[in-house]
Amino acid sequence: MSDCIFCKIARGEIPSRKAYEDDLVYAFHDIHPLRPTHILVIPRKHIASLAEVSAADEAILGRMLAVSHKLAAENGSAEGFRAIINTGRIGGQEVPHLHLHIVGGPEPVGPMVSKI
Repeated sequence: MSDCIFCKIARGEIPSRKAYEDDLVYAFHDIHPLRPTHILVIPRKHIASLAEVSAADEAILGRMLAVSHKLAAENGSAEGFRAIINTGRIGGQEVPHLHLHIVGGPEPVGPMVSKI
């Protein structure tokens, strides 16, 4: 998708602080980090959300998860991290391109979901 901000980042049209890249995924540091470690891992292929993946996307999803521990460890979260994929409006997804947040740092991340 040509006007998608994450597609533009993956293509190098918008600058980012790269953390990792290969033929399937691109990872970069969040410009407004919520934790000391906050990296986004995105597929190079435009996939709007986790709700739109198919069996053909298994390699991409696997790669997104497979690189997460390496990125966390290299960026200050060797003792653990949280991997988050927000999906759709209810899930809090803000950018319509599948992305995995890797968040962590030296202190515990906190509760998974706040009680309503």
